Amino acid sequence: MGQRNHTWTQSFVLAGFAAPGSLRPLAFLGTLCVYVLTLAGNLFIIVLVLVDAGLSTPMYFFISVLSFLELSYVSTTVPTLLRTWLWGRVPIPAAGCFAQLYVFHSLGVTECHLLAVMALDRYLAVCRPLRYHALMSREVRLWLAGATWVAGFSVALVPASLTARLPFCFREVAHYFCDLAPLMRLACVDTGWHSRVYIVVIGVFNTSNFVLILGLYGAILRVVLKLPSAASRAKAFSTCSSHMTVVALFFGSAFVVYVGSPESHSKGTDSHMALVYALLTPFLNPIIYTLRNKEVKEAVRRVTQRIRAMWKGP
Repeated sequence: MGQRNHTWTQSFVLAGFAAPGSLRPLAFLGTLCVYVLTLAGNLFIIVLVLVDAGLSTPMYFFISVLSFLELSYVSTTVPTLLRTWLWGRVPIPAAGCFAQLYVFHSLGVTECHLLAVMALDRYLAVCRPLRYHALMSREVRLWLAGATWVAGFSVALVPASLTARLPFCFREVAHYFCDLAPLMRLACVDTGWHSRVYIVVIGVFNTSNFVLILGLYGAILRVVLKLPSAASRAKAFSTCSSHMTVVALFFGSAFVVYVGSPESHSKGTDSHMALVYALLTPFLNPIIYTLRNKEVKEAVRRVTQRIRAMWKGP
């Protein structure tokens, strides 16, 4: 197998999803609608946090950073998904494939770190309320947000660079974008060592963040249960429930795909589960963070009133 022609690595072919030709236009329109709504919802949160002073708190700052991350995340993979719905198997240059692999995993690891930072923010708000604003000053917020991006794009260099250096004997990627497991199945060599490196690098960072989140929310739970009134407990839980929902969606689907060796997953599992954390979660995040959120509703009302006043003029 090692003697096969490696010129195929000049380009790959994304197989996408197997679906009858009659269903592909419907799948394309459905995916396009979800994509547009995802962009609109996350952009709405970013703009609202920027223009409304009532949302100038650390929590909403991090939510706006998460929304910007989701905009980038979903735009890395959905355009190729739309192409596969339209034209079936679509070619992608090797350089573009490895760039997509790197950016996708960089954003994914960045989100893992950001979710941990958001859990830390909730911990300080609930457990250290008197010192919260001092501990989460503007400088600290910017530093934490920047650190998550630097960490994410640094960690992803390892799996992306190792995968790009593999010799490939096959070119058809059983996925709608370039991901680790589908690409490793195309290699001419045994990738067991690479799998172990990926599990150590990505697994250690992501698992550490997940354990940190669980520890922080465990501490929050202990404090909340000691609050004297039911109203206080309900308010404290409401500020954390949205974040925990997003954590469960993201880490749950990601662990299914990335825990274990690539050979242990069936070909269809990777692409179907990827829809959860690469498309569904970014789509649901604006809904989760704004639905039943009184502060966001009040901010929308204030901004709407300002816009109406501007239209009416002096």
